[in-house]
Amino acid sequence: MKNTLRQIAHSPKFMIGFCMILLMVLSVFIYPLIVPGNPLEMIGLGTFFRPGTYVSVYDSVSTDKRYVIKLSDAAEKRLASKLAPEDREVMKTWLLAFGLPEESIDLENTEELLQLWRNTYDPELRFDNMTTAVRKHVQRTDAKLDSLLTDTDIIIASETDGTLTQSGAVGANDYVNVSEIANVRVLPLGTDNFGRDVLKEMISALGTSLLIGLIAGTIATVFGLALGLLAGYVGGIVDDIIMFVTNLFTVIPSFVLLILISFSISQTQRGTVTVAVVIGLTSWVWTTRSVRAQVVSLRNRDHVNLSKLSGHSLPRILVADILPYIASYVIMAFILQISSGILAEAQLSMLGLGPRTTTTPTLGLMMYWAMLYTAHINGAWWAYFPIVVLIACVSFSLNLMNTGLDQVFNPQLRG
Repeated sequence: MKNTLRQIAHSPKFMIGFCMILLMVLSVFIYPLIVPGNPLEMIGLGTFFRPGTYVSVYDSVSTDKRYVIKLSDAAEKRLASKLAPEDREVMKTWLLAFGLPEESIDLENTEELLQLWRNTYDPELRFDNMTTAVRKHVQRTDAKLDSLLTDTDIIIASETDGTLTQSGAVGANDYVNVSEIANVRVLPLGTDNFGRDVLKEMISALGTSLLIGLIAGTIATVFGLALGLLAGYVGGIVDDIIMFVTNLFTVIPSFVLLILISFSISQTQRGTVTVAVVIGLTSWVWTTRSVRAQVVSLRNRDHVNLSKLSGHSLPRILVADILPYIASYVIMAFILQISSGILAEAQLSMLGLGPRTTTTPTLGLMMYWAMLYTAHINGAWWAYFPIVVLIACVSFSLNLMNTGLDQVFNPQLRG
């Protein structure tokens, strides 16, 4: 036993996969301590906020601690961020109508575009091929440029008895320290379509998906192991009945059966445990067939015959004389069943047949919400791409652990 554990500990593939899974499990328990609260809390009054650090404008404007910092490129950065793409396009339209070659107009270079605009724009010019709507848009853009290039203070006014009075001003060179702002929220992965913190929700969903995989894997492995042991050792009519049922389930694709069963259960009753149990009860077939094949090769061994002659009971022979010889295979099957359970839940949820959507998030449900609200079309990659990567990492790490164990327990695969 010690030698086997030592070999497992020296397996690079198993240790890499194990460390990856351990890191994920630790994040499930540690991250909620760092960022407490309900993962399904809707903190954003909008959809798909971009990843970043969000500072309360109210607190930043009203703070008394301001610092005057003069940066040489501050005006250019401010102008580049406020000059919208449609404004740049309408500037290009006017410049092309003026007669400038298209290759001389670089919309990404704000400084060059602004210099070109200053040298050529004339509000008195009229072009026959330019509509009135475009002409007015050009005029609004030019006025916008004038206001952006003028570093005037922003006046803060307060209302008293229906009269607005100046209570402060914000200069173009006024800065505040983020650490001195009362309300700051870091959203490393932004928010989803409901305005929820994606990272916080994803960590919680990871824990739920791992739980589903663990429950489904346990049920499928125990169920398949019990049937495989009975069919392989007892044989006869018992083997025929078990293999008939197994072959029947083999003919019917397990995922189709899983869809039918999940569809027959109402959404209010499809909790996390319910979905996990359904996945487990439809995933035992290949474990049964594999365990049976292993037991058939072991049932006539000398130690098994000796145990039968000694009058030992059937459960004792199966548990004490056969199970230890296939324990390594059962462990590997269990790991694969966990991975299959997580992937099955993700597939079900993508079809809208996963756990109910109002209690706990899962990785599959997050993908379902992102696709339902067209995150992939809106360019909100943070709402779905990290979930895809996380599902791939979970599956990869579990399969890596299984490959490492296979190399330890199967001498033919050892280098």
